[in-house]
Amino acid sequence: MQKEKIKLGYIGLGRRGSFILDRCFAEMTDVEIVAICDLKEDRLKKSCADVEKKGRPAPLLFTDYHEMLKIKEMDAVVIMTAWNSRIQCAIDCMDAGKQTAIEVGCAYSMEECQALLDAYKRTGIHAMMLENCCYGRREMMALRMAREGLLGEIVFCTGAYHHYLNKVELFKEDENGKVDTEHYRLAEYAYRNCEQYPTHALGPIAKLLNINRGNRMVSLSAFSTKACGLKQYMKDHVPADHPFYNADFRQGDIVTTVITCAGGEQIRLTLDTTLPRAFYSREFSVRGTLGMCEESGKNHCTFYLEGMEECFDNETDFYEKYDHPLRAEYATMENKGGHGGLDWLVMRAFVESVKDGVTPPIDIYDTLTWLAIGPLSEASLARGGAPVEFPDFTNGKWFRRESPNDGKYSLDVITNLPEIPIIPE
Repeated sequence: MQKEKIKLGYIGLGRRGSFILDRCFAEMTDVEIVAICDLKEDRLKKSCADVEKKGRPAPLLFTDYHEMLKIKEMDAVVIMTAWNSRIQCAIDCMDAGKQTAIEVGCAYSMEECQALLDAYKRTGIHAMMLENCCYGRREMMALRMAREGLLGEIVFCTGAYHHYLNKVELFKEDENGKVDTEHYRLAEYAYRNCEQYPTHALGPIAKLLNINRGNRMVSLSAFSTKACGLKQYMKDHVPADHPFYNADFRQGDIVTTVITCAGGEQIRLTLDTTLPRAFYSREFSVRGTLGMCEESGKNHCTFYLEGMEECFDNETDFYEKYDHPLRAEYATMENKGGHGGLDWLVMRAFVESVKDGVTPPIDIYDTLTWLAIGPLSEASLARGGAPVEFPDFTNGKWFRRESPNDGKYSLDVITNLPEIPIIPE
């Protein structure tokens, strides 16, 4: 039976967490924010005030999410904590019977992935990774073109996180010029070397290649440069009393990961966040026997089909013919959330799956596969780039799965359901 509204709990109110709560969930009329949780009381008070400013009832405030999970009527929980606590939070939420969503990231170990899989087997509750780039306009258009056979047989895909994070994220300055000393990624970069942020690129590619639904990843090899970028930036821009000033960072400046799939396709991922670069890029490309799409510069993507003349940046022309119905519908509406609608759409996908009581478009097997990139790449790097086997989290079901969710936000089949509002009234 479909719910008209859902009751939501929310864990983690840092920069990303507070933004999504304010700009997305607090503006959804079919979501009641019943409780919010963070270790810092100043964050709790600010986010509570932000919710009330939207004309919504004040949520209950918690500093211990275990206490929050005792609210019986709560339907679902969104987890926006730091990387080191997300998976255990998800397991606890699932064991409490709450539909669960987690922000993007990677696992620390394969044992952690197994624990999450065990929680799913115990509870039947999926943990949906909130990978917003799955709802990117060009990525969704490429998905539609692939499903309609326009690109032919897919052979090779690339994706990346090219984003110079030093000033804008890792050492962000406040209005008084004081450098942030608490960003959790610095500890990750100090103590780990792996593909730490794969899913913006991998999520859309995995869906396009039918991973876990007729295809699977079978092996992974990772390669890394030395780590110099953070040390140089800190020497030039960061006060010497910063807690990581003398850290010997392990995270390579450029990490390249190559994944081989059961169908013979290859995926190349790149992590590039600590060396100066001119622009942000996800380096999204899909190469098939009949055509391609390829991001070729900031906000430029070229689509090409066999028989066309050579071209550059014809994305707008292709939108007129092959835009995904969901993105075409969203383009006619008021921009909601952040990142050009990516945040709003992925949060709506989660909400709609909870309302309908169905498997979310990014299910537990997708989430586990994407989380596993971190520890698997770490293992390959420790062995000099030697291939490591990719586990089959579906236990052989990947080529005989049940039919996918065909709802409005499906990432497996192309649907057109304008009767379901993207922005509920």
